[in-house]
Amino acid sequence: MSSPEPLSTSSTHWNARLWGVLLTVSTVIGLDALDVSMVGVALPSIRADLNLSTSALQWVVSGYVLGYGGLLLLGGRAADLLGRRRVFLVAVTVFAFASLLGGLVDNGALLIASRFVKGLAAAFTAPAALSIITTTFHEGPARNRAISIFAVFGASGYSAGLVFSGLLTEVGWRWTFLLPVPIALAALAFGYRLVPSYRPDRGRGGYDLPGAVTGAAGSLLLVFAVVEAPEVGWAAPRTLISFVVAAALLTAFVLIERRSPHPLLRLGILRSGPLARANLGGALFFGAYIGFQFVVMLYLQSVLGWSALQTALGFLPAALIVAFGSPRIEPLIDRIGTPRTILAGVVAHVAAYALFLRVDEHSGYAGSVLPSMILLGIGFTLAFSSLNIQATTGISDDEQGLAGGLLNTSLQVGGAIGLAVVTAVLTANGGEDASAANLLTGLRPALSVVTGIAVVGLLIAISGVVRRRAEEPAETAYELV
Repeated sequence: MSSPEPLSTSSTHWNARLWGVLLTVSTVIGLDALDVSMVGVALPSIRADLNLSTSALQWVVSGYVLGYGGLLLLGGRAADLLGRRRVFLVAVTVFAFASLLGGLVDNGALLIASRFVKGLAAAFTAPAALSIITTTFHEGPARNRAISIFAVFGASGYSAGLVFSGLLTEVGWRWTFLLPVPIALAALAFGYRLVPSYRPDRGRGGYDLPGAVTGAAGSLLLVFAVVEAPEVGWAAPRTLISFVVAAALLTAFVLIERRSPHPLLRLGILRSGPLARANLGGALFFGAYIGFQFVVMLYLQSVLGWSALQTALGFLPAALIVAFGSPRIEPLIDRIGTPRTILAGVVAHVAAYALFLRVDEHSGYAGSVLPSMILLGIGFTLAFSSLNIQATTGISDDEQGLAGGLLNTSLQVGGAIGLAVVTAVLTANGGEDASAANLLTGLRPALSVVTGIAVVGLLIAISGVVRRRAEEPAETAYELV
């Protein structure tokens, strides 16, 4: 197939083809969010039907994270080297197949395996989608607007997933896995017709196979060790060996990248302060939220006795705030910059988690749950688009996939670690039994850990603002010369 000229533009007035490209790749990100939110609400029903322990139930979430977080770096670079369109279309196809498989399996191991395959597919769709946007829309207002719309689809997918999962789980949890199939197939059809076929710059070199093998193996083993540790023990020989081997593989990866003429990861990209802060802050931001969501889903259904639909509607205000707020956040980002909007978003999340520490078996929704949901929505609206913009600003077009892969790797690894640590604290204090009394015993320690993770993220966000203020006088002086 021939390679047409890229649909690149710096204008905020876009033609139908540009809108089609943006909406197609954004739909896939919305589909990822849809899948995550639907599974969260369905977890108690899955546990009851398949007779899973709390630790095994964690793997329904962590299996996805293992594939996603372990291979995102490879997925991002593959988009740069093999072609963003090609990687995007193949990965969406695999995602649709894994969704169908997940809806048909009848035991926990096969369900977790299907989640791993789906996460693997998302590890290639997410950075490819983001790099398609960042190379189609020039850096500045046009790209900021496109990324804000991109974030809206993620929020809308999440909110839609909450509603659909509540409804579908009442009929049967399997339908929460089957719903993404037709959406993925539709995105595949539009992607084939609309997304331009960019020709990779093969003149820059070949493929770093040793780096790809050691990087992917090290990342997979690291995520595996983190999500398995709460079940087998953080000091268990298997856990310690996994961490040692993962560290050895990642060390080998760094050494290979330093010497390779065509590295999978150009280490110099990590010298960008804004990119580094976006990745570290994003890992803490997402890690706290994933742990919080897991605990709250169990609390609402197992302690308060809510149905799946009630639980979904309980989370809905947060998602609606993001869906309606994200399209309007771009002017604020342009005016005050990403460091300040990220800081405001993280502050909102710290407050949300701290407020939820008050809940008990008699808590009401309006007084105890809703305030945290509102703050979560505000925090995501302010921080999520800003993290994506900050992580890709100043990066060359031929490394946009890599930058997107790095950010998504940070988010998923942060989510894996946050979920693993929170699950370990919940289980250590409340046991494996999912009774209301045991959950309440482990609830407050687990929420305290969530709040602590968010506070560390707050310190990173503050450092970004301080750094930005230190740079502003120099920038102003330069402009006056």
